Amino acid sequence: MTTLKPIQGPAAWRGDEIATSTSWQYQLSAPELAELERVGRQFVDDDPDLRTVTAARYPLPTLSEGLLRWAGDLDDGPGFVLVRGLRVEHYSDAVSAAVFFVLGLHLGTPMRQNELGDLVDHVLATSDKTRTDPTALGSKIRDKLDFHSDSSDVVALLCLRTAREGGASSLVSGATLFNEVLARRPELAPLLLEPWYFDWYKQDHDAPAPYYTSPIVSYVEDTFSIYAGSKIIFSAQDYPDVPRLTEEQTELLHLLDDIAREPGVALDMDFRPGDIQWLLNYAALHSRTAFVDWPEQGRRRHLLRLWLQREVGRPLAPNFGRHVVKSRTETRDESTSDDLGRFSIRLAALPRFDWGL
Repeated sequence: MTTLKPIQGPAAWRGDEIATSTSWQYQLSAPELAELERVGRQFVDDDPDLRTVTAARYPLPTLSEGLLRWAGDLDDGPGFVLVRGLRVEHYSDAVSAAVFFVLGLHLGTPMRQNELGDLVDHVLATSDKTRTDPTALGSKIRDKLDFHSDSSDVVALLCLRTAREGGASSLVSGATLFNEVLARRPELAPLLLEPWYFDWYKQDHDAPAPYYTSPIVSYVEDTFSIYAGSKIIFSAQDYPDVPRLTEEQTELLHLLDDIAREPGVALDMDFRPGDIQWLLNYAALHSRTAFVDWPEQGRRRHLLRLWLQREVGRPLAPNFGRHVVKSRTETRDESTSDDLGRFSIRLAALPRFDWGL
């Protein structure tokens, strides 16, 4: 049996300890920005198939050292980096999306974000639903979101436009959550390594199954990883064939949420247009504050999202986290063509109003 011990290192951070630091921020230089703008426009002109295009076709030699630093921040650092300086207000959304996608290719392999096959998703309030509505998707509403993981190795957000008020991004270290559970309720900590039931429908209404299972914590070869989201664990209880949560499991989920909400634990950041947040899902959970949007459609809070596979040999427990999500080249099933997704950057840059409402 694995002996649980506190997690040490740069991934075990507190928000109040790093909030005043700029070590987790990266400002694009003028030469790096010029390179990205040139490559982004070329990408739009070429309009390659997003399912098959590779990073080698769009090299970024000027940004190569920056990309290495971002990768180090993800894999061996705090688990995230905020990149600033992209001038999205000067580009079309297609060029912004192209720059974002190319950067994603250099950091991993884009993943499908829904059963339509879309590789670029939009965090944009297209619905007036609230999170109490079981049909509401968090990326399509204005409510505050609970801390959670996405179904990928890396989740990235590019801010195109900000809300009139609110909508700050919040991160919390998974290692810090684990360490606090271990310190306060050590008898509950081993439960984190057991399989839990997650509501798949709540994340994607076209999911092929209503739920899936994953441990919350993977602790393999002294490598810590987290995959959590109490809301979708609790909502999986709506399915009669899902085992009922025990009293101890329920206590543990509430404890994780309580710790994440304690002052000083999380790091809040206000996105500016052009900001890109790269986040290793195994290192930190993320959430968002509620927001008030602009009345005009073209001014509303709008983020682009990428999910990436990042194959760097990270040891993980079996069936951990993203194991249910397919790669960008896999088809929906043997009888269904994969022609519903948007695989042109010009189309992918346009928000959908026919799905997820």
